[in-house]
Amino acid sequence: MASNSSQPGFKIVDPPNPSWTYGQKVDATPEGREWLEGEKAGWTTVNASAPEDAKKLFLLFSGIVPRPIAFVSTISENGIANIAPFSWFNQVSSSPPVISVSITRNADSRPKDTLRNILATKGFTVNIISEAWIAQANAASIDAPEDVSEWPLSGLTQEPSIYVKAPRVKESAFSLELELLETVDVRDPVSSKVTTTLVLGSVKYIHVRNDVLDARGSVDPGKLRTVAKLGGILFAKVNEGYNIPRYSWAEHGKQIQELESTQAKA
Repeated sequence: MASNSSQPGFKIVDPPNPSWTYGQKVDATPEGREWLEGEKAGWTTVNASAPEDAKKLFLLFSGIVPRPIAFVSTISENGIANIAPFSWFNQVSSSPPVISVSITRNADSRPKDTLRNILATKGFTVNIISEAWIAQANAASIDAPEDVSEWPLSGLTQEPSIYVKAPRVKESAFSLELELLETVDVRDPVSSKVTTTLVLGSVKYIHVRNDVLDARGSVDPGKLRTVAKLGGILFAKVNEGYNIPRYSWAEHGKQIQELESTQAKA
């Protein structure tokens, strides 16, 4: 559904090449030609199957962007509340609603607190970070000892959840309560050691502040003012967007077939 946010922190602009038609090449516009010129600088190719090196990691972290951030709240069997940000996160299914969070292991292959707590309690919350409290959320990424909660140092407020033991972040305008659905261990192909665990969580409750909703009941990006993760310690604002129509075969199929027929005869 198209967003028409009128918030001062977010604006709708024209999409790149708004007059694009089926079959049109990238070099049909000045912007497209300028983009294609960049290929003259050549390519860097990295064998991703080779032993881990910094170049491969830096390329992945900086090239797969922007990434949404899951601010994950968990609680241990001993009642210690833990919270940490993870940018390997997304929604993987709408029916049933399921999200994914990838959690890397510690240097010695031990599971991080977040993963250990999820496996033990089967529940957690994901809280979407907004610009107003990115500093507080970032503080929770500190490598604190296992028996130390990040909550006090973050300055954020715990809000009781309905379905899971883990609290949600009161300052977050959009939070999810999740039940562990499945985990998938990712192993190093050479050593067979588990390096990362993919966590799939079933969404049980959604909490959204009414002031970030638009007239249709959807989240307004200009009101939520979420942040995205780029490479290294670089973050991004989500303050501009554009609408691009979703094409329908029923509406455009005949035109596409005529184009293909013309190209075949050329």
